[in-house]
Amino acid sequence: MTGLRERWNDLIPGAAVLADDLAARYRADDRRAYRDQYLHRVLDALGTLDQLSTDPTAVYLAAWFHRAVHEPGGQSDAEASAVLAEQELPSYHVTAARTAEVARLIRLTGTPPPWSDDLSDPNAYVLLDAVNATAAGPNYATHAVEVRRDAPDRSTAIKLRHALVQRLLDGPIFRTQLGRDRYAAAARANLARELEVLDGEIPAPWRGWQRAALVGVAVISPLLAAAASFGATGSSWQSGADGGSAWPAWVLNLVALASVFLLQKIARSNNRRARVLAGVFSTAAVAGLVIAVLLIPDRTPSNGPGGRVPLVIISLGLLLIGGLAALAASTLTAPLPARNRGQLVAALLAAAAVVAATVFVADPVGRSYLLQANEQITGTTAPEVQAPRSELGGRIAWVSPTTSLRADAVSDAVATRHGIAISRQTGTVEMLDPGSGEVRWRYSRSDTAARPRLYAAGDGQLLLADFDDFGYLMLDAATGRRTPGWPRSSTRDHSIENADPLLTGKQVSKGSDKLRGLDADGKDRWTFEPGRCTSIGATATADTVVTFLGHSCGGKPDELTALDLETGKQLWSRPADWQGVTRLVFDGLVVVLENREGSPGVLVAIEARTGEVKWRWDLPTTWACDSKVAAAGRQVVLLNCPSKAAKQSAVVATVLDAQTGNLAWQRTVPGDLSVRSTITGDARVVSVRETTHGCDLTVLTSTGQRRVALPDEVECRRGIHALGNQLLVSGEDTVIALR
Repeated sequence: MTGLRERWNDLIPGAAVLADDLAARYRADDRRAYRDQYLHRVLDALGTLDQLSTDPTAVYLAAWFHRAVHEPGGQSDAEASAVLAEQELPSYHVTAARTAEVARLIRLTGTPPPWSDDLSDPNAYVLLDAVNATAAGPNYATHAVEVRRDAPDRSTAIKLRHALVQRLLDGPIFRTQLGRDRYAAAARANLARELEVLDGEIPAPWRGWQRAALVGVAVISPLLAAAASFGATGSSWQSGADGGSAWPAWVLNLVALASVFLLQKIARSNNRRARVLAGVFSTAAVAGLVIAVLLIPDRTPSNGPGGRVPLVIISLGLLLIGGLAALAASTLTAPLPARNRGQLVAALLAAAAVVAATVFVADPVGRSYLLQANEQITGTTAPEVQAPRSELGGRIAWVSPTTSLRADAVSDAVATRHGIAISRQTGTVEMLDPGSGEVRWRYSRSDTAARPRLYAAGDGQLLLADFDDFGYLMLDAATGRRTPGWPRSSTRDHSIENADPLLTGKQVSKGSDKLRGLDADGKDRWTFEPGRCTSIGATATADTVVTFLGHSCGGKPDELTALDLETGKQLWSRPADWQGVTRLVFDGLVVVLENREGSPGVLVAIEARTGEVKWRWDLPTTWACDSKVAAAGRQVVLLNCPSKAAKQSAVVATVLDAQTGNLAWQRTVPGDLSVRSTITGDARVVSVRETTHGCDLTVLTSTGQRRVALPDEVECRRGIHALGNQLLVSGEDTVIALR
């Protein structure tokens, strides 16, 4: 290689001393970077590019001077070298204009101007391209190492160098077309390799987070798909039918498990083969989704989509997400740097997002789909009606349409503002017109054969149906349509303590049982926890909840505790020892039957809001049976046997005014208290009994007792049920209303 001094070539006549000084500066023993080899490469590039400049001499002088002054790190070299040029050049008869141009060009090597393709500054563009052309040399890696070692603060130098190299790679490296044609390809390749080295040396806690996040999605998605498909193996594809063959779900489960390893490997690669595999996998997942959707069973009154349908679709959807994540990761060209905190956090957050979306979005959507897809609603809107009064003359008012009916279906019928709600054995609820027995609407489910338990709620405008398979549904009593918010998984294991207003209870094995006040949409307003070893019963007035707390440990007496209905705040508490589950509500009064030592007990009416006892009525000591207590309009009805001798031969009926406790009437008549009876809203005590000639109806009122024979179609053994003043009995598979 020609010596550096020889390349001066009389750039300025008579400036040999200056040339020697500049050459010596680049060969100084204490200089570790930007030595004479570096200046050789800059001058070599100028030999190619100088034809584009308007003042080649100024450009060459700037090249000689631009690193003449050098300090470790080199950040202030350009300014110091420009000052040196301004000091030295005038003494060698260089014009002031050229000296200023040389100084300007030198300073631009430290702070290059924004890139522009208009070539408005050819001298600067030629010099800057010549400096950048050093990156195209075969020994550029050695130069890059020297630059990094030259800095006093290696960590800072590496960060600055990384920013410079990244900036060069992000835009055009060269400003002249000749520079781009001659040097761009080699320079870009060398700079890319240097960037890889810098990536490995920079402590970057977040570097590579994008690929790590995609890898996390690609791994967690098939794992969740495997869990969903495993769940699908235990459910049926079609409701109302047997489980069917589970082998497709098992195959899907095995594919999902194998995909965990396949997609992880694809996501960590960035070659064409990985992209092809990810594309094929994603396409197969899409095809599986399409096939699954096309095979979804049709909806009929007796059949519908089973639990396997949403699980399979969720599983295939997760496989598609995993495939797309792996495909996206394989398209990233930047290599995956060493593991760092940022990658770990990104992978965990991405995986958590997929899990959350599956648990809180996909699973609820699947459950909602099954709930909707398996319900059938037929009929018309039922208007508000006034139920007629059964006069009990032995005649039939109407007979409902023939459908499946359990023996206790009539006794569980519920009166609403829009008719009589009856549950069928086939997962069906019907609303019957109380005047004609016609079915106003029918709500049926194909995913259960159990008969739901019914409760009137919302002042008779709503109907709460308890299905053993999936919990509570709230139906509009007028239309049979489900109301928003139900079913709720949080209430599935709760018991109904009071339907209107709605209170639920939950027993737990550890800790305290719970009582909850719910809105009509199923949301909790409050929760009451009385403590361990305490059972809870409850009833409610329009503004107050009265709880019945039974303590089984600690020697504490049982007690009544009142809560505010809206807030659950405790209002009062008092000891009490009540019998059975007698909880009658009359406006703001709660009537309970308390135990009394040495007597059958005492009937107590308590002001729910204050706990004040309004009246007491002592049961006669001669009564020998457990009392049956019921509400009849604004009256309390008690049934008992008058003495031990008459336990199976006589019944005493007592009717009290609920507000005062005064006796309205009392009758003792022949009968058996063990015979099931019902009480109408106007305090008639009615029972049915099979006789040798058929079924007899017995009616006890304030005026006495009478018996009436019922028609042959009445199934006497199924009993009788009063809804207000209307009485229902059962046929073989029908509901019968008495005229």
